[in-house]
Amino acid sequence: MSRARDLRQTIEDEIVEGRLALGARLDEVQLATRFGVSRTPIREALLQLAVSGLVETKPRRGTIVSAPEPHHLIAMFETMAEIEAACGRLAARRLGAGDRTALEAALAACAAASDDCETYYAENYVFHSLIYRASHNAFLAEQALSLHRRLAPYRRLQLRVRQRLPQSLAEHRAIVEAILAGDDATAAERLRSHVLVQGDRFADLISGLRASNAA
Repeated sequence: MSRARDLRQTIEDEIVEGRLALGARLDEVQLATRFGVSRTPIREALLQLAVSGLVETKPRRGTIVSAPEPHHLIAMFETMAEIEAACGRLAARRLGAGDRTALEAALAACAAASDDCETYYAENYVFHSLIYRASHNAFLAEQALSLHRRLAPYRRLQLRVRQRLPQSLAEHRAIVEAILAGDDATAAERLRSHVLVQGDRFADLISGLRASNAA
């Protein structure tokens, strides 16, 4: 499973960065030969990519690189925003001493990585995961992690938009401030706004997807 995850990340990067173009066919045998693995982890990686809408299987064409429908992306981000808002609200109410320390450390790590998109994304994942855990609702945290993973390619792509990294970091600081203050309503609203793509942010995301697929 770890090998399939690594392969999924590599293929995902190539799709998002435009090295695998929209409509390109992903042949399991060729990919297995390229990466020096059996077809089993390749098949699992492609299944994982299909969940996020980056690939799809078509009759007589096999697995190809695809693009998500805008309305589907909006629906996923709307759901993610509400789930994260719920996690933030509960975290503000239930934050323990260990949660506080971990969240402050994660924020500092995000700040230290704010000049590099890929490093920042890794720290961003930790940051959000800690908020889910701080909700002390295991089921909610599980759902949040699951959807976060599905949206990973698009959340990473968002961070490549000009000035999004410093903006994201500023939003992280405001979120932590609200959680540490125990202000559950503000924590929820700031997380909802942080995650939700609408207006210019959604236009930037779609533009990024189109640019990647046209590269």
